[in-house]
Amino acid sequence: MTPWEPTVDDLLRTLAPQVVGVLTRRYGDFAAAEDAVQDALLDAARQWPAEGVPRNPRGWLMQVASRRMTEQVRSEQARRRREELVAGQVPADRRSVPGADAGNESAHDDTLTLLFLCCHPVLSPASAIALTLRSVGGLTTSEIAAAFLVPEATMGQRISRAKHRIKDSGVPFRMPDAAEWPARLDAVLYVLYLIFNEGYASSAGTELRRVALSREAIRVTRAVHALLPDNAEVAGLLALMLLTEARGAARTGPDGELVPLAEQDRSRWDAASIAEGVSLITAALPRGPVGPYQVQAAIAAVHDETPTAADTDWPQILALYGVLARISDNPLIVLNRAVALAMVDGPAAGLALLADPPSALTGHHRLYAVRAHLHELAGDGEAAVADYRTAARRTASLPERHHLSLRAARLATASGR
Repeated sequence: MTPWEPTVDDLLRTLAPQVVGVLTRRYGDFAAAEDAVQDALLDAARQWPAEGVPRNPRGWLMQVASRRMTEQVRSEQARRRREELVAGQVPADRRSVPGADAGNESAHDDTLTLLFLCCHPVLSPASAIALTLRSVGGLTTSEIAAAFLVPEATMGQRISRAKHRIKDSGVPFRMPDAAEWPARLDAVLYVLYLIFNEGYASSAGTELRRVALSREAIRVTRAVHALLPDNAEVAGLLALMLLTEARGAARTGPDGELVPLAEQDRSRWDAASIAEGVSLITAALPRGPVGPYQVQAAIAAVHDETPTAADTDWPQILALYGVLARISDNPLIVLNRAVALAMVDGPAAGLALLADPPSALTGHHRLYAVRAHLHELAGDGEAAVADYRTAARRTASLPERHHLSLRAARLATASGR
């Protein structure tokens, strides 16, 4: 198995929230810190590919971003001094530069504190999620806009407003007290779930997976689990990530092509991650109450513990999706449930479930991809080809588009179309 090697973009994505956290703690201005780090990231993206990654990349980013912050602070203080001198209020040397005497903080990782800050109740849930995806997950504004189905300019304004809302609220940069966690935990877990999903199955671009993103989501979720070891949903989310990521290496072929679950070489699955995930979800489920991350982890465990695709316990998976549908309003559950129903009661039953899909799935490429798969199972090649082609046109992921187009071409050739 070829070891995964992080790219410059992967490294920057991992380091960015850590540097934002240090600067926010040092200067007390999250919005300015985030802007300064974005400038430093642009410098790094230009220089590192040509000149090589520095020996201490995090220290490099800290130095460049700190310089930007100092320039911002001095510029602002110079303006205030001029105003105060004109008003005759204070001597010109009254203030000093914040952070000028700060010690070396570059070894401190504030990612978890930054995560909880971005999910503060002063923000609406949508704004908190968008801001965290940007500042902690490292997703671009365009990627976040695509996830929310809004124009990029709209999302840019939303993120900017969220940053300044945090600043104006005077929220301190610290880990919340235990009493404050419940108000933020749902948003924290959902953001980590979205970051992981974008890493495991990229929504756009040339790569099927963004390994650095999914691994960073696992790392931060482990930190949340260490804080809240008795929370069953935190354990469920960590288990879900481990059980899903365990299949990652087998999900792509030698040329980077997508390999569906039923066709994967299960000897390439990560047995240690599967064992850890199964242990976590086994311990979490009896603690209750049962939440959506626990149920999804249980489904993933059924898949991962099955030696071959033919041995999959589809009735158990279908029952678990029934539970999940009752406790979560995620429309994608309908698609997964339709596949499980088709494997138990036949493809016609699965197609019937999709006859009137949730409005959120209208036009979504995954709806057409699942329908195509079920039509193929039913032997309706013409309908399958049409849906595969529609799904291919609607996805922004190039590997997924190639996979769907290839399925359509093979079916069309086999049926003489």
